[in-house]
Amino acid sequence: MARYGLTIPLDRIPLGEQREAIRRLREVGYEDLWSAEVGQYDAFTPLILANEWEPTFNLGTAIVPAFTRGPATMAMSAAALAELAPGRFYLGIGSSSDVIVSKWNASEFVRPYYKTRDIARFLREAFEGGKVDRKFDTFEISGFRLAQPPTVPPKILIAALRPQMLAMAGRESDGAIINWLSPADVAKVVPFVGENKEIVARIFVAPGVERNLLLDAGRRAIAAYLNVGVYADFHRWLGRGEALEQMWRLWDSGDRKGALAAIPEEIVDQLIVSGTPSQCKARIAEYFGAGVDVAALAVLPFGIDTYEAALSLAPGSSE
Repeated sequence: MARYGLTIPLDRIPLGEQREAIRRLREVGYEDLWSAEVGQYDAFTPLILANEWEPTFNLGTAIVPAFTRGPATMAMSAAALAELAPGRFYLGIGSSSDVIVSKWNASEFVRPYYKTRDIARFLREAFEGGKVDRKFDTFEISGFRLAQPPTVPPKILIAALRPQMLAMAGRESDGAIINWLSPADVAKVVPFVGENKEIVARIFVAPGVERNLLLDAGRRAIAAYLNVGVYADFHRWLGRGEALEQMWRLWDSGDRKGALAAIPEEIVDQLIVSGTPSQCKARIAEYFGAGVDVAALAVLPFGIDTYEAALSLAPGSSE
């Protein structure tokens, strides 16, 4: 059954003061809360607080990078949250990017496909409660055991873009986390994951934003991601190579202003959900129709109150 989720923590509200806002989100129909881990907070703390304030949400990480925590540390962090929210916690992991892993976390971004796969395999073993004593392809674990394995192990999801990673998510985990794509792209992506797997899509939304501001800020947001190698390759595979080639060329030459201007208007409309709340909800419904199980909305701070915008997009809201 399709579920509406929201990316937390909420903007412009101090983390420790979000109790009433989180409770309100449940009242208007959100069922899931998903945390991102990029450059603001870690992935687990906002979910722990949300669970304390409103212990009925499904909770998920989208994502925890496979490189930035030791395997045992990741297992312990996930086990704690799984114990607090039994049957409601999804551990989303992924390779992340060379920028986050290498430039921000001083770790080597090496063999990301295999590292993510090995972390998923290790976590499954660790959550079962036995001793893990094994040499994986990308690391070796000697004698680790969770002293308190979770009563209900979390579902593991793998963030994936192209066919090889999508297929691996289907083989090695309970489903896939996808982002920066249109409903039509979802229909192309989902079959690679396979049947009976959960699909969580981070959907970037900007309801009620004035058109010129949407295009300007949207191009900046798109450029920040699509100039990262893994995302550039993803969108070439999706068929946007010709439309974005000039942007990539200008960006690589150092012409940032020209690169932003080169992003076609239709690309902004494909990748960012915008318009009135009703128009946005109709567009989100297209993602569900294409095979998404959980829409993890990420409200973009394009001159709007992101919390009020989130409320306007909730299943129980009306314009």
